[in-house]
Amino acid sequence: MELQQDPTLLWFIAIYGIIMIGIGVFMSKKVAGSEDFVLAGKSLGPFVLMGTLLATWTGSGSISGGETSMAFSYGILPSLMMMLPTLVGIIILYVVAPKIREQGKFTVAGILEAKYGRTSRNIASVIIILAYVGIVSYQMKGFGFILNLTTGMTVQAGTMIGAAMIIFLAMIGGLRSVSQTDAISGFLMVGGLIITVPTIIMVAGGWSEIVANVPESHMSATGGLTTIQMIGYLLPSLFLLLGDQNMYQRLASSKGNKSAKRAQMGWLIAMIVISPSISLIAFASRSLFPDIDPGMALMATTVAMPIAIGGILLAAAASFIITTGNSYLLSAATNLTYDLYGKYVNKEASDKKLLTMTRIFIVALGIFAFVIITYFPTVLSVQMYAYTVYGAGLTPAILAVFFWKRVNAIGGVSSMIAGVVATLTWEVILQKPFEVNSVVVAVPVAVIVLIVATLMTTEKGSVYQAETQTS
Repeated sequence: MELQQDPTLLWFIAIYGIIMIGIGVFMSKKVAGSEDFVLAGKSLGPFVLMGTLLATWTGSGSISGGETSMAFSYGILPSLMMMLPTLVGIIILYVVAPKIREQGKFTVAGILEAKYGRTSRNIASVIIILAYVGIVSYQMKGFGFILNLTTGMTVQAGTMIGAAMIIFLAMIGGLRSVSQTDAISGFLMVGGLIITVPTIIMVAGGWSEIVANVPESHMSATGGLTTIQMIGYLLPSLFLLLGDQNMYQRLASSKGNKSAKRAQMGWLIAMIVISPSISLIAFASRSLFPDIDPGMALMATTVAMPIAIGGILLAAAASFIITTGNSYLLSAATNLTYDLYGKYVNKEASDKKLLTMTRIFIVALGIFAFVIITYFPTVLSVQMYAYTVYGAGLTPAILAVFFWKRVNAIGGVSSMIAGVVATLTWEVILQKPFEVNSVVVAVPVAVIVLIVATLMTTEKGSVYQAETQTS
């Protein structure tokens, strides 16, 4: 089937955009201070919290990279396996959530500082900002794909429009508005995907016809990938989710532990629907459009379906992208404000000043994200890189805070440095040998360093920790 643009679909995105902007402006009027802006006044109930967890986690990484690119490039089974890290991560966070709320911190860096000292906070802030700007950047490009598909607009121009929407919605009301737009978008995603799956299978001629039109390797367990390569695609999302500051901030924003638990159970159930749906749609797209960019697989199906269903799916795709982008942008700006600006530049900053600076940092980081996406050839490549920098650099040290009382400052800080160095060495210096993602090397290195450094320096670590926390 030939891929033809259908500008009519743009109306669905326009309507979605207008509604989101309207809600954002309305909710921004309720922002009373910096805690309202960053943690929504700790007022999120289970329904809104579930929606914002769902919408934040499922973004362009899923519909332009992740499940979509895996289904198109390697087959249905490897793509379905991409769901497993998310489900495992949600279950672990379910256990950790009460401890996250007890910390009462705005950022993950703040949690690390309480355990490991000031040095860990500084390192964590830099890691989070770099990783999150990367994640925001491919949300912008994902939106560019959508506008290119519907109108013929260049991906670059569409990316600029996506950047403007993401920056505006993050800046206008912070989590107070983002959580509301996320909740609506989350349920739009679920509904749009449920409608699309049977429709696109029917349009493609049925399951047997789809299977007949894809390479034989696409029906194998790993799609031609080696086991170690497959692991390299699965681990980054798991280790990002387990230490993701966005998730920590949202869980800290709930009304209480009961609301958080209900929201997480709803999130788990929704992901069991969403992730396989994306895989099936992208796999059907491989049969219909074998020559397109893998990152456009899901969105390409919108032009092959009835206009109403295609439009709903496209609006859902837009919601994936915008909600994830503004959430990660807001979170990165929070680090700049509270972990760097408030700690070193202006220690006496008023609440109003902190709120103003967060908004300024949102704009600055948003522009930076737009610039760096041009240096990565595919969404999947920047996704794996950003996930691993964060997952290897922070997650082992964060989980140790909650699960290993003996861990000390030297172990935590050493693990963070080792994770980042291992990632950069594998990706930049060695140029990713054997086409294996750096997570396979970087995470084990970070974990081993965490354990060994702690065990070898327990007494020294205790002294170091006491000194850093009182400095």
